[in-house]
Amino acid sequence: MQTLASAARAIRDMTPDRRFGRVVAVRGALIEVEGLAGAAQIGSRIEIAAPGGIVQAEVTALDREVALCLPFVDPQGVGLGARAELGAGQFSVRPSQAWLGRMVDGLGRPVDGLGPLPNGADPQPIKAPPPAAANRARVGERIETGVRTLDLFVPLCRGQRLGLFAGSGVGKSVLLSMLARWTQCDVAVIGLIGERGREVQEFIEDDLGPEGMARSVVVVATSDEPALMRRQAAWTTLAVAEHFRDQGLNVLCLMDSVTRFAMAQREIGLASGEPPATKGYTPTVFAELPRLLERAGPGAPGKGMITGLFTVLVDGDDHNEPVADAVRGILDGHVVMRRAIAERGRYPAIDILKSVSRTLPHCMDDAQNDIRVGARKLLSTYSDMEEMVRLGAYKAGSSPEVDRAVALAPQIEAMLNQGKNDEGNADAAFAALGEIVALSMEMDE
Repeated sequence: MQTLASAARAIRDMTPDRRFGRVVAVRGALIEVEGLAGAAQIGSRIEIAAPGGIVQAEVTALDREVALCLPFVDPQGVGLGARAELGAGQFSVRPSQAWLGRMVDGLGRPVDGLGPLPNGADPQPIKAPPPAAANRARVGERIETGVRTLDLFVPLCRGQRLGLFAGSGVGKSVLLSMLARWTQCDVAVIGLIGERGREVQEFIEDDLGPEGMARSVVVVATSDEPALMRRQAAWTTLAVAEHFRDQGLNVLCLMDSVTRFAMAQREIGLASGEPPATKGYTPTVFAELPRLLERAGPGAPGKGMITGLFTVLVDGDDHNEPVADAVRGILDGHVVMRRAIAERGRYPAIDILKSVSRTLPHCMDDAQNDIRVGARKLLSTYSDMEEMVRLGAYKAGSSPEVDRAVALAPQIEAMLNQGKNDEGNADAAFAALGEIVALSMEMDE
């Protein structure tokens, strides 16, 4: 036994095999390293010596004897002939309970100025495969979000993945902050991918608040950081969420935004020599999106679940642009936010008729479904006739159905209007909506 122990100790003390290469070209952000053939792999860690310190990079492509690398920081100072050392293994993080209330970057390093971050015992791969389909649990029960429009018309279930689709300035970040504070969960993991640096602290202090931050881990990669760090932050967000899921906790994973992850992957793909495809997006973008998003959702039976809320910044308010179209087909529902609704002052600016939750109708009871369907019918009728009513082309009394919609749809709209500090209650919201639908039935009689 003593021999085995001493042998194990000797193995631990052995100096690992070190492989070195040298920089032979720098093309924009792309660094070409020679001398690592047969050792470097896609995803390998590279440490490049520069006058300002070590520049960490990752191998994103291989071309004959050359490893094509992208840095995690500004490669300022990297020159020809610089030494490049191949790191051991691939990137991983070691989350723990001590990470709650902290803010980290894409590599799991603290960026909040609160001192060192204690690491957990087990490494969590940053780019882990999604759980096997045959071993995943079913989506769980409906949970309250505190947002009346969602609780009534686009319900969220535990382990579901929901997309928030909106153009710029429509209120998606405010809606995300409401969901971060009010949605029922044990732990929240929030990924701010490509966000403005100014907005990060505002989100944490004003929107999330001390109570929300105490149960959260925030992963940040601002818009000024290299594309590799922005992509890495998205992967790290899911890795941290997976760690807490494996502890048996119900995790709320918020990511703002998936579009900036796709843009970062596009930049990486183009720099690595991939051909541009749809609107300049490279093929790997559409391969990586499901690999990222499928990591959220139910875990194995007996473990926790990751309830995912992902924002999508639609380009030019085009809800059929490539990233939005791809993400909509992957997720378990989508919430569409319209600029026209925001302009008339109703927040959250959710288009109820365009939004879908794929957990309906079984996540609601029969009475709730009847109320929801009745209200949607009123809103649909009003939407079809709204322009004619405003122009005066519709004559009251021509259609009882339209008359009911004209009278009651504004009441539904008023009930759904909600400020960022106005937390809703699902039971009270259903009761109020039920009264409006009942009034519609009385008018019909």
